[in-house]
Amino acid sequence: MKSKYAFGGLMAIVATLSGCATQVKSLPLAPVVARSAQPAPGAQVALYFGSQDHPAVQSQLGQTTASVRIARETDGQDAACNRALAAALEKLRAYARDRHANAVINVGTSFHSTESASATDFTCGVSPSAAALRVRGDVVVLDAQ
Repeated sequence: MKSKYAFGGLMAIVATLSGCATQVKSLPLAPVVARSAQPAPGAQVALYFGSQDHPAVQSQLGQTTASVRIARETDGQDAACNRALAAALEKLRAYARDRHANAVINVGTSFHSTESASATDFTCGVSPSAAALRVRGDVVVLDAQ
């Protein structure tokens, strides 16, 4: 009888914790990039994801990364991941602006060991309470077109 209660208690704990796991998602970049494509006038920093074509690199200023973790709201997992990506991309742009760069190339995303260097999708980790990701890229000055 005691083992039935112990087993029942264990199953209740497992059932409770099963909804708490972080889910790694791959989502399209287009909705986020379209909204954040217009940075402040006079301070434009272009973003080139994965192996997207870009003008010739005039000078390389190093690599940067930015990690973001935001609280989830009631608008769903995808929306939380999109907000996290938008915040992380703004951090990349701010870093590049501070170094007088005009672009960040080879932009990739990751969540823990899951990485993406795609020109169309990004990687995000989302749990019932938060969304998180890391972006990285090469800060450069590109030739003017």
